[in-house]
Amino acid sequence: MNIRNKSILVTGGTGSFGKEFLQQTIKNLKSVKKLIIYSRDELKQYELSKVYSEKKYPFLRYFIGDVRDAERVNWALKDVDIVVHAAALKQVPAAEYNPIEAIKTNILGAQNIIEASLKNNVQKVVALSTDKASSPINLYGATKLCSDKLFTAANNFKGRRKISFSVVRYGNVFGSRGSVIHNFLHQKKTGVILLTNQKMTRFIISLQDGVKLVYWTIKNSFGGEIIVPRIPSLRIIDLAKVVSPKSKYKVIGARPGEKLHEDLISSNESRNTLIYQNKYIIFDPLNEKIKKFYTKKGGRKVKENFKYDSFTNKDFLLKKQIEKIVFNFIKNFN
Repeated sequence: MNIRNKSILVTGGTGSFGKEFLQQTIKNLKSVKKLIIYSRDELKQYELSKVYSEKKYPFLRYFIGDVRDAERVNWALKDVDIVVHAAALKQVPAAEYNPIEAIKTNILGAQNIIEASLKNNVQKVVALSTDKASSPINLYGATKLCSDKLFTAANNFKGRRKISFSVVRYGNVFGSRGSVIHNFLHQKKTGVILLTNQKMTRFIISLQDGVKLVYWTIKNSFGGEIIVPRIPSLRIIDLAKVVSPKSKYKVIGARPGEKLHEDLISSNESRNTLIYQNKYIIFDPLNEKIKKFYTKKGGRKVKENFKYDSFTNKDFLLKKQIEKIVFNFIKNFN
């Protein structure tokens, strides 16, 4: 899909992803017709508008609203061509303690986006997912799995509308709000780093690469698939040692709903998974057209019983790579 002269709306637009999406759009897409930042936090919108004002960037719009509010979502999507759905309640412990709130935002909010997109003749919808949606053991992961299913299934009842729904699923975003490095930098001041488990691993991706993947999906996806990037893993203990090598380490045990290792593709999902370029494509088995689309472009089935998890992943970050990432984060963070 050509993005030139298109109107784009980003839900959760004042979050870490939304800010990076805005920055890359300003830097690389000077021909965008309109970029709408949709979020429910007026303070964050105010602060963001001080840096990126509508006066300086005439194509920008700031729109206050909640994805839970179907009427507001429907109004916001009028004359919009592309929707990037990044809004979600993402904190695992908070979702465990407030389950219905996560359900309202992550599931019902997703359905509101789908219905409003269909009503307003949106052309492309890309929803952000998480590794926790694969074989979920916590409520956050379960709600995101439901959201993934809603978006991929939406392609099956779009009728003759020229619209496609796709999902992008990736691991932990390094340096995003609430990520582990923030905790480690804070704990460094106390001299004690708290670890849930010394063997814990996670997938890791930068905000920049996450946004690039979304743009790739807007331009190249068929619709109905879940797109998974091939990304490196990280040992949490290695990150802790880089951030604060002189600190002591205290193991406190896993939090409620927390995995030791994360999955991006389960062995059950691998039956409907293709490897394509530097990505994996999980296709809807009810829609053979997706499989044919990527197979014609060189996609091929993964091996039987394939599983893509952060522990058995062959690509792990080395200490020097972690040091470089941490150095760049601290430099930009300060």
